[in-house]
Amino acid sequence: MLNTIVDFFLVKLVILLKFLDQGKPEELTGSVNESSFIPRRRRVHIRSSKLGKLELGLARARTAIREVARNGNQTTDHYYMPQGPIYKNPSAFQRSYLEMEKQFKVFIYEEGEPPLFHNGPCKSIYSMEGNFIHELEINPQYRTRDPEKAHVFFLPFSVAMMVQFIYVSNSHDTNPIRQTISDYVNVIAKKYPYWNRSLGADHFMLSCHDWGPLASSFVPSLSSNSIRVLCNANTSEGFKPSKDVSFPEINLKTGDAKGRIGGPPPSRRPIIAFFAGGLHGPIRPILLKHWKKVDEDIQVYEYLPKGMLYYDMMQKSKYCICPSGYEVASPRIVEAIYTGCVPVLISDHYVSPFSDVLNWKSFSVVISSQEIPNLKRILMAISPRKYIRMQRRVVQVRRHFEVNSPSKRFDVFSMILHSIWLRRLNIQIHDQLFKRGIELGS
Repeated sequence: MLNTIVDFFLVKLVILLKFLDQGKPEELTGSVNESSFIPRRRRVHIRSSKLGKLELGLARARTAIREVARNGNQTTDHYYMPQGPIYKNPSAFQRSYLEMEKQFKVFIYEEGEPPLFHNGPCKSIYSMEGNFIHELEINPQYRTRDPEKAHVFFLPFSVAMMVQFIYVSNSHDTNPIRQTISDYVNVIAKKYPYWNRSLGADHFMLSCHDWGPLASSFVPSLSSNSIRVLCNANTSEGFKPSKDVSFPEINLKTGDAKGRIGGPPPSRRPIIAFFAGGLHGPIRPILLKHWKKVDEDIQVYEYLPKGMLYYDMMQKSKYCICPSGYEVASPRIVEAIYTGCVPVLISDHYVSPFSDVLNWKSFSVVISSQEIPNLKRILMAISPRKYIRMQRRVVQVRRHFEVNSPSKRFDVFSMILHSIWLRRLNIQIHDQLFKRGIELGS
């Protein structure tokens, strides 16, 4: 039986870690035993002492995180100590991260062949799909080949690769993608017991493609129950921050970020704000209408003039404007962070990456599309002293968005995993034996 936990012991982390409530089991929808995936209510009964041990470890982790969140104590870590206002609760984040390092295990289903599975783009706007899949598959710390030891199960398909290889361009026919994902879930559900025992609640998919949310909807229980790790984290399109994960869109044109990280100090940034980009989506036309060629302090372009370089302009600017396009995510957010430019997020219904632990308002400016006409007034109202603090925090938070191969502690790969770890802490999968153990130990 899969229950939600109803305790708010990580308020500052914005994690709803819910305690066992036997009287109100969570009702998960969907079934994978029928090819049509007809949604239906189902209670999950599991008899596994190994699962009980996993859940006991998670319960101890929750207790440790809750205690640190209250008392603020931190463990000495010579590699990195989360500190300062860029975090909602640095002590709780550190304890959660250390607990993840100590016990978190991911099982990757080996079924499926490249290029659609176990593969993904690494040199495009969707590069984080391929980067994450590759790093997880070679990671000896978090990957386990024993599913009985796994806390979560990864469905290693790439929506971007499906769009490239099996979708007919401009056909508007998504049935090939629908069938591929549905067949895959059917295969792993019939071969292994893990999907059916939780209706996918301890499984996750990852997609940076705009169609990621759509692809998940092809299997109802994947959309409603599973952890969806998405760049397109749009709450108006069904993204659920308590269950799903927002991760950053990073355009790695050459496969890495070499030469793109770093920038001058605030005193050598003469431009107030900068943006360059095409007219697509509902927000950018408003931005260009109000600010294109209007003010030398707010330099907004649809196309950069000849001789002007995009990253040079970001490095010369105090603020980098990051409006949504057709979808809510934008690679400009990470590009701004890389260059030490304070990002100005203009998006409606967007859940910022890693916002469980990161306090975005401490190192970015967040405005709605309705505030675009007042953009200069908003930015000029920020005092020089406050801007300098924000810019320093951008430099500090950058480590959490850097792409490394192999991955490093606290980098973007580790932060994505930590976000998944938090969602796994949000649920309890238990059986009668485990419940009895909890009662005896209480």
